[in-house]
Amino acid sequence: MVKKEFTYKGKTLPELQSMTINDFMKIATARVRRTLKKGLNEQQKRLLEKIRKFKSGKLKKPIKTQLRDMIVIPEMIGITIHIHRGKEFMPILITEEMLGHYLGEFTYNRQRVEHSAPGIGATKSSAAVSVK
Repeated sequence: MVKKEFTYKGKTLPELQSMTINDFMKIATARVRRTLKKGLNEQQKRLLEKIRKFKSGKLKKPIKTQLRDMIVIPEMIGITIHIHRGKEFMPILITEEMLGHYLGEFTYNRQRVEHSAPGIGATKSSAAVSVK
C-alpha cells in the first residue's frame, strides 16, 4: 500500500513550511483567516519565538503554554508542545492534520465526574441512620 502524500488545500508539506503566516492565511478557512487577520497578541508572538528558538537548537527544555486559542500554523509541525489542561500540561505532537485548528482542541480540560458513596444526610433515608 502506497502512502498518500499530505496536502493542505493543494499545497505539499515543504511548500506549507516555507510559507509566511500571511500566505497561510490566504489558503486557510474563514475562521482562521479572520483570527490571523487581527494579528497575533503578545503571548502568541512569544510562543512563536520559543518555537523558532527550539527549532534552531537554542532552547533545550520543552515548550509549555497555556495558549489554548493559538492556531496551529505550518511553522509548528513536528514539535511537541505541552498544552495546559487546567491542572497539568499535556504533551501533544503537532502533525500535519492539525493545521488550522486551535491547540485547545487536542487536550480536553474536563474530566469525567466520578462520585463515591453518598454521605450522611445526602438522602432522606440516610437522615434516619443514627450517628455514633
